[in-house]
Amino acid sequence: MPVAKVTEDICAIGASDRDGKKLFERLFPIPEGVAYNSYLIFDEKTAVLDGAAKEVEDEYFVNLESALNGRTLDYIVLNHLEPDHGAAIGRLIKTYPEAALVGNAKTKTILESYVGAEKVENMIIVGEGEELKLGRHSLKFIMTPMVHWPESMMCYDATDKILFSQDAFGAFGAEEDIFDDKDFDEERLEKMRRYYANIVGKYGAQVCAVLKKASALDIKTICPIHGLVLRKHIGEVLRLYTLWSGYQPEEKGVVVAYASMYGHTAALAKEACEKLNEKGVKTVLFDVSETDTSYLVSNVFRFSNVLALSVTYNANIYPKMEYFLNDLKALNVQNRAFSFVESGSWAISSGKLMREKAESLKNCRFVGDIVTLKAASYDKAAFNKLIEDIAADVKA
Repeated sequence: MPVAKVTEDICAIGASDRDGKKLFERLFPIPEGVAYNSYLIFDEKTAVLDGAAKEVEDEYFVNLESALNGRTLDYIVLNHLEPDHGAAIGRLIKTYPEAALVGNAKTKTILESYVGAEKVENMIIVGEGEELKLGRHSLKFIMTPMVHWPESMMCYDATDKILFSQDAFGAFGAEEDIFDDKDFDEERLEKMRRYYANIVGKYGAQVCAVLKKASALDIKTICPIHGLVLRKHIGEVLRLYTLWSGYQPEEKGVVVAYASMYGHTAALAKEACEKLNEKGVKTVLFDVSETDTSYLVSNVFRFSNVLALSVTYNANIYPKMEYFLNDLKALNVQNRAFSFVESGSWAISSGKLMREKAESLKNCRFVGDIVTLKAASYDKAAFNKLIEDIAADVKA
């Protein structure tokens, strides 16, 4: 990623990893890659905001040194220390020993564990509402604990009306252009939604607090440390964050997720989609054995209803389905409607067990009775009734 101007005095100096075979956090597929953004402010004083991941560290330093063009680096502002940004901090300290570190009290405590206490003893400690004056620009600090680490903070430049938002408002993907000037189509939206749901989704209450603080600011540009710099679609992104952080669906529709060993459950899941579509209900269909859970979770954040169909496996829920349901709990999913189909040839119990998992989610409810698929046979009237109940619930 080449150096790019955000404004006359601010440039983006981050780097992108376009190796689509990697896993973000060693967990999430990123076939579209990921951007590790960092920003450099030029004024009477210079300040770099955040570092970069080890995978792109060399490119990051080339960009930083090129952008500085011989100027001294005065401040290293640490909004977020997670190693996908903080891995470069040790090298930053070594390369620019005269630069002052800026962070909050939690930043110092955590950074000591990474680079040693002696290297951070002179850190400038900032708190809520305090400012770092650079000249024409001044950074006002906003504490955002658990969005999504305890030391997380943002800063706001009132001169150019920019919110440097660290992980908030970020997205997966590594695009050639750094700005969101193109239409915000579903492909782009899904990169942001999947990032939010899986990385930040657990912390809805904390994100709500951030949105409240942001509402008091005049924001023309948002500069996150992943994804695109936002300047065209800020209103839409804030609207979506309000929904996601409140665990409210974007739209009415059904996530149909199935676990099938020999094809019978898969066939019934596809039939369920067809019947719901005939009734004017939007559906998305996922095989939990073939689709990474992060995509399922993202769609649960998008849609109002979930229909889960699972074979019984060792007297339990099929492992991939159980992982999906456990992930919904871990990410604090709320306010969804669930329906279930269980299957197997003998001792079928997955329906009851799936419902028990869903009962642990806040403000979730259940639509229709559990339908049982025994081998290749099922009660067609009961299945059709379930489809009717789901369709009525979605349209209510």
